[in-house]
Amino acid sequence: MPTPDACRAPGHRHRAPCLAVIDPATEETFGETPDQQPDELDDAIDRARRAWTGWRADPAARTTGLNAAAEAVEAAGDDLAPLLTREQGKPLAESYAEVARTAARLRYFADLAPRTRRIDDGRPVHSEIRWRPLGPVAAIVPWNFPLQLASAKFAPALAAGNTVVLKPSPYTPLATRLLGDVLATALPEDVLTVITGREPLGAHLVSHPGIRHVTFTGSVPTGRAVAAAAAASLARVTLELGGNDAAVLLDDVDVDRIADRLFWAAFRNCGQVCMAVKRVYAPARLHAEVVEALAHRAKSVVVGPGLDSDTRLGPVNNAPQLARVERVTQRALAAGARAATGGHRLNGPGYFFAPTILTDVPPDDPVVTEEQFGPVLPVLPYRNLDEAVEAANGTGFGLGGSVWGTDLDRAAATADRLECGTAWINHHAELSLVQPFAGVKDSGVGVAGGPWGLYGNLRPFVVHRPQEEER
Repeated sequence: MPTPDACRAPGHRHRAPCLAVIDPATEETFGETPDQQPDELDDAIDRARRAWTGWRADPAARTTGLNAAAEAVEAAGDDLAPLLTREQGKPLAESYAEVARTAARLRYFADLAPRTRRIDDGRPVHSEIRWRPLGPVAAIVPWNFPLQLASAKFAPALAAGNTVVLKPSPYTPLATRLLGDVLATALPEDVLTVITGREPLGAHLVSHPGIRHVTFTGSVPTGRAVAAAAAASLARVTLELGGNDAAVLLDDVDVDRIADRLFWAAFRNCGQVCMAVKRVYAPARLHAEVVEALAHRAKSVVVGPGLDSDTRLGPVNNAPQLARVERVTQRALAAGARAATGGHRLNGPGYFFAPTILTDVPPDDPVVTEEQFGPVLPVLPYRNLDEAVEAANGTGFGLGGSVWGTDLDRAAATADRLECGTAWINHHAELSLVQPFAGVKDSGVGVAGGPWGLYGNLRPFVVHRPQEEER
């Protein structure tokens, strides 16, 4: 938990400028973290560069260190999870799951190593493709899954032999700083450094000439700015820029059977998931039934502080995002949409918004075409499947999508028509540690997850030598 000296930066006699952290369930400040400045960033990157020399040279030490780090994270779960819930808002059970996922990812990448490949091209030359790390990596993480998304960046980077400078969102820095302290007990000094602060700290980080790879998760406009800034030093970029995932329901779907899964695919973490279902396309004859089933669940779900044991949906994480959710919902209602349930902010303290199901939504309304990133779900009718697929593909996003129906072959054929990086059938937003994760169109650049995530942090190094020395 935060301490009175939370803003005392290492090596400084006086307290550094502070960044207040607000509990989204109460709107009260409950902690603080250093608002670090560019000179501290320069020092962190320089130390990461020096630590890289030893870290990249010892694969066995990396495996041992990452496995020890996984054990340390698991042991610290009772400290990490409540702190994560306080600053992010999600139910405590989901925070514990995020901690467990962080440890699992460390353990997975600890045992993953690049493979040397022999090239056989018919010449009398022995050729091999080997792999080398890139150098210090900048990892910038949003506020919806602070620990899980951080580990998705630093675990493969560290396993590949890079060092990492990690910057969490100013809205959720505390659990990440604590995670950094936990990892420091298992990893060599300066292999992973957590920095916290307001902008322009992130802009300085991604444009710093000492950074060789920038991995960022966030909005499309910010992602474009990150790519432009990283271009100055020709650093590699991996960008996951959000989504507006569509769920297409076929005309043979069993609404009662899939309603729970569909609801939680949209509303988990209060809808603040990049690959959540953010719009539903239902056959016209089933549209009213789908709206009723989803609205029933939205009305009955328990909304409250994440630390309350009965809570299933917490608050929106921060005031600007709550304002955006409220604005996009009110605009849709003014344009003719109807709220089957919800549609408003809840009374009382905290950034709470009623779980909302919208119907009669104009198909070009921003609540459909943009990423609302909150507990709001439009349900739109369609007349034929081609129309639904065209609408599903009709935005600039392309992260994920899903198809729901009884005939699995037909559902699979429909999923194959979706323009996205991942498509699910009869479920949504479920990922394995071993699979690639990437978007198309405006949803991102590069690949995370599985071996692809490891190789994204490496560069090929080719060695040629004669098979027999000439005499």
